[in-house]
Amino acid sequence: MINLNLFKKIVLLVCMGCMFISCQEEKGVPNTLTEKEQSDGWQLLFDGTTLNNWHTYNNTKNAPTAWVVKNGAIYCDPNNESQKYDLVSNKEYKNYEFKFEWKLEKEGNSGVFVNVQEKPAINATYHSGPEYQLLADSHPDFDKPLKRSGCLYTFLPQQNFVNIKTHDDWNESTIIQKNGKITFYLNGKITAEMDFNSDKWKDLVKHSNFKDYPEFGKHISGKLALQDWSRGVSFRNLKIKQL
Repeated sequence: MINLNLFKKIVLLVCMGCMFISCQEEKGVPNTLTEKEQSDGWQLLFDGTTLNNWHTYNNTKNAPTAWVVKNGAIYCDPNNESQKYDLVSNKEYKNYEFKFEWKLEKEGNSGVFVNVQEKPAINATYHSGPEYQLLADSHPDFDKPLKRSGCLYTFLPQQNFVNIKTHDDWNESTIIQKNGKITFYLNGKITAEMDFNSDKWKDLVKHSNFKDYPEFGKHISGKLALQDWSRGVSFRNLKIKQL
């Protein structure tokens, strides 16, 4: 004779297991693509184990670097005494949607650059590429609106105010660019919009600290770059879809 209570418990456990598997499939395992993402044209820029899609700026790949793969993330080790060259994508991108997850150490300061021009005559990524700012809320510069996370660094304050998540949680960011028009998202909210072809942008650059860099902000395609300023930053789930 069937024990109905035991049967009900078994059915409940099976249902809960199916729901868990379904949620995991929908959310996806870090640094992998779901079937839907694959069908939608997404590509991984980080596989969770190697830096094969990245190199240090201006091909300094043979130099010691603080960038490592740790616990399924690209990590810039603040205790590594090597020079912290920015990490640059191997490919250039023009029209795309780029999404990534990140978290910072206490008082961390980092960024993601777009439209980076990699040339020996250009000494740094930020001499050509505008920056999606990453900044811990605990950083002393947090009280400066033009430097908060999700800003178009030093040009625009957050379009919508967003606090970053706690130290152990991953923030979710998206950058969408199409024909020079760019939109930044942080944890689901739009934080910046700009047209790099516009007179407004040209005027902002002309009156900024970047005005002496002849290549800065002049391009609507280029490489992506990851930066760190000594406190430690982690990136994972770096995915891009060309539009």
